[in-house]
Amino acid sequence: MPGALDHQETVLAERRGAVAVLTLNRPARLNAWTDELERRYFGLLDEAEDDPDVRAVVVTGAGRGFCAGADLADLTTVSRDGASALPEPAAPRHRPLLLRKPLIAAINGAAAGLGLVEALYCDVRFAAPDAKLTTAFARRGLIAEYGIAWLLPRIVGPGRALDLLLSARIVDGREAAAIGLVDRLVEPAHLLDAAVDYAQQLADHCSPTSMHLIKTQVHRALDSDFESAATEAHRLMLDSFAAPDCEEGVASHLEGRPPVFPGLAPLGR
Repeated sequence: MPGALDHQETVLAERRGAVAVLTLNRPARLNAWTDELERRYFGLLDEAEDDPDVRAVVVTGAGRGFCAGADLADLTTVSRDGASALPEPAAPRHRPLLLRKPLIAAINGAAAGLGLVEALYCDVRFAAPDAKLTTAFARRGLIAEYGIAWLLPRIVGPGRALDLLLSARIVDGREAAAIGLVDRLVEPAHLLDAAVDYAQQLADHCSPTSMHLIKTQVHRALDSDFESAATEAHRLMLDSFAAPDCEEGVASHLEGRPPVFPGLAPLGR
């Protein structure tokens, strides 16, 4: 992953310590989503996934927006030509949900439709108080796309999810934080740094293996009962007691030093 930014790319990539920072980079279009941007973004997520030195990823948008959703020019083509105009996806549409490492959103501006879904795919969401978030779909004659009907109720509850989906009304960052749609509010000038600092704290102090397994537990538990989740947790707990990361975590705490955890091995695609 390059250290310097290439301003010709649809998504910029840079490293800040153990954190990969990805910036959606179509500012003149409020970073509206295109097939090219998707291929670049998902490709960079794969690179981050396979780099043991990357411990967390932060995604944000260039300019005034996070992501204004699918580019309306693409929607016009699909509307005219029908479903056959849709390209076959090169990777699962929910690729960000599959990332083993923490994925943090820094929502600096408009996040609409697919742009909001991409923010919801992240594990933790930071937002500016004046960021504008909307599901948008119902006002475009569309349905709840890209799994948002599954995601949103699990984040804000069914009633609030239906309000946001049916009305497609705009909520600002303050209301988004009040209803649990975002997790942290930060003034725009400090938003990205705050998200990166948080990600770096995870990188410095938390076991990559533990974070991967915890993410897996949470997602599995969403469609499980308590007894099954508790049984799995007991099995994983016993496995963790015998693993090197637990030994290092306890030793570093007792010795009053930062832990030294190994990175995740590449997936070997």
